[in-house]
Amino acid sequence: MWKKEDSRSQVAENSSAASAFGKSQSFDSSNSFSDSSRSAASIGQGIRIKGEVTGTEDLFVDGFVEGKLNLAADCCLTIGPNGNVKADLVAREIVVRGKVEGKVIARDKLQIGSTGEINGEVQTGRLAIEDGATLRGKVEAGRMEVSKSTDTKVAAAAATSAAGKPSSQPTALGSGTAAD
Repeated sequence: MWKKEDSRSQVAENSSAASAFGKSQSFDSSNSFSDSSRSAASIGQGIRIKGEVTGTEDLFVDGFVEGKLNLAADCCLTIGPNGNVKADLVAREIVVRGKVEGKVIARDKLQIGSTGEINGEVQTGRLAIEDGATLRGKVEAGRMEVSKSTDTKVAAAAATSAAGKPSSQPTALGSGTAAD
């Protein structure tokens, strides 16, 4: 039989075990169906990266990145409160709590937290901006047509970096306008 005291002691044990390894756990009962075994890769506060970062898992950036950040179709990119990014960002979902300068493409959703700042072009399916956030630049929100071509480009870049050799797929993509 389940008792309330049993669940409290189990939560306390899990929290103390997680804090022993320097990580804190947060419980969000509204997200009980999410994949809890999936954890994000992290670029910490003391890390500086110049270049292109591609990946197929979630990424948390709390350091400095200059260049490009491309994540695969089902990945989430989070820029932490100490994050300073001067790069073009591409991911399914992007959460900004730090500073971003560059083009931001969030195929599904872009969320700008109260401490977040974006300077640059934004393309997203859905946009959420908290009080105190800063957004300067061109914004295109709503149904996105470039999502499939962007997914193809990210997949080709990830395959190239994983295999260590150039991909046979073309990576140059046009916008589909008459000027192309």
